Amino acid sequence: MDDIIRRLFRKYKTNDPFELAGCLGINVWFRDLGNNTRGLYVRMLRRRYIVIHENLDERWQRFVCAHELAHDRLHPGLNRFWLDEHSFFHPGKFERQANKFAIRLLTVGDQPQRGETIADFLKRNDIPPEMSKFFM
Repeated sequence: MDDIIRRLFRKYKTNDPFELAGCLGINVWFRDLGNNTRGLYVRMLRRRYIVIHENLDERWQRFVCAHELAHDRLHPGLNRFWLDEHSFFHPGKFERQANKFAIRLLTVGDQPQRGETIADFLKRNDIPPEMSKFFM
């Protein structure tokens, strides 16, 4: 995971998930996804899409984009809907990995300063505080 993030950062000179998606040829759409979905990653007809709930604030949109980018980089060929319907495999593992990837991507090249709490570090990097449990 860290190697993938380092290579992306080195090659594209950014950790902005929207810029990275553009560089990787992934279309980012903003749509109303209902009450329970913040975002999703879809691959259709050899095209890749990240769909983000349009009513999220900018902090959450950025995090969701990084999270969905993780699915593209870490879980190619896997489809959450197919996993739910046709397998006994638990998708929670992939969601946790994507959250960790998103945090590492958004904090690449940075680390907590002396005496800084994890919550303050994540806030300084504009990461939603709810994601602190995925920081390692």
